[in-house]
Amino acid sequence: MQFRDIFSLAYSSVSANRLRAGLTISIIAFGIMALVGILTATESMKNSIYSSFASMGANSFSIQNRALRIFMGDGPDAKKSDKQKKKVKTSNANIPITWVEARDFSRRFSFPATVSVSVTASGGATVYKGDNKTNPNIQVLGGDENYLEFSNYKLKEGRNFNQLDMETGRNVAILGTDVAKKLYGDAMKNVINSNIRVGNVRYRVIGLLEAKGNSGFMSADKVVITTVTNTRRVYGGNSMTYNIGVSVKDINHMDAAVGEATGLFRIIRHLHVNEEENFYISKSDSIGEMLFSNLSYVVAAAALIGIITLFGSAIGLTNIMLVSVAERTREIGVNKALGATRTVIRRQFVYESIIISVLGGALGVLLGMLVGNVVSLLMHTSFVIPWFWIFAGISLCAGVGLMAGIFPAIKASKLDPIIALRYE
Repeated sequence: MQFRDIFSLAYSSVSANRLRAGLTISIIAFGIMALVGILTATESMKNSIYSSFASMGANSFSIQNRALRIFMGDGPDAKKSDKQKKKVKTSNANIPITWVEARDFSRRFSFPATVSVSVTASGGATVYKGDNKTNPNIQVLGGDENYLEFSNYKLKEGRNFNQLDMETGRNVAILGTDVAKKLYGDAMKNVINSNIRVGNVRYRVIGLLEAKGNSGFMSADKVVITTVTNTRRVYGGNSMTYNIGVSVKDINHMDAAVGEATGLFRIIRHLHVNEEENFYISKSDSIGEMLFSNLSYVVAAAALIGIITLFGSAIGLTNIMLVSVAERTREIGVNKALGATRTVIRRQFVYESIIISVLGGALGVLLGMLVGNVVSLLMHTSFVIPWFWIFAGISLCAGVGLMAGIFPAIKASKLDPIIALRYE
């Protein structure tokens, strides 16, 4: 018999037992759905992380008073930071970066780079404009004239901070898009030179930022940015720790810039030669790498779930095929009496097993892709089609079907036609 004839016979047998085949297909589909769904969601998270941290620029780094910890903190930089932290004296650890230290670094760093000093004044403020107000989740940031460039913000209207703003610390502010929409409506008219209130402090709006988008990990548009000198005056800057951002003009000089920044800041913080740094330098791309390394655990867990489910599905499929052989003993005897060889019987049952398994895999891949892309919608990232895992999932199911169908197929092919025809 031709391959087409055997395959058609196998497909007809599967169609004749729809309930049994459907239950088996569903078991396999849910296992593949879990695998592909989690992996698709992970790819969406990676795209979101990449877009978030790529906007900071691969040629920038930050100086902070303590190590950055994300999730479990298993990135390579986190391990290095932990090792450094153990060598720092307890009385010398996590000392805030003062305004004087940040200002001195900005003035003395002679490397061809742009230096920005910033501080987080409030992580949950309410902003008012007349009768309109925002939720109490607006981040109030203090920055200098280089902060917008370092953070990759672009002005839609208005102007950046000037020298007079920085020197006097007067109450001027630049609004993020989400804040402006909440206070002025979607049209965002007459924003510039209007007055708002952040908590109990009034500010004059001098600029409106272009939208950066919400990645799901950070909301870059729910911000009010004022000058770092204003935050010192209004929010009491002596107790704050300041962040120093450095954007190198040539990415090839990144390591040299980090080395010079480390040496200069050691001098500014009066560290001895035999003392470890009590500050931490983190590159913008290394933050994404820390997140990626933690997402690898999710991928491993998804693979384990898929393998366990497929293993259970293989056992179930083998059992169903054995039951099918027992139920169709007389049919097998008729086929042999009509001239079907052992090879044809074996192929028929193997094809049936593969058809059921592949149909389950295809359904699971489709459902997993749809479920996983719900994360894409929530994070406002592009639709993800995990081609590798689609082919891998279907191929894996075909292999499971082949292995599950071999033993029942051999058993069916060895049946004696005379005994099989007498079977009731």
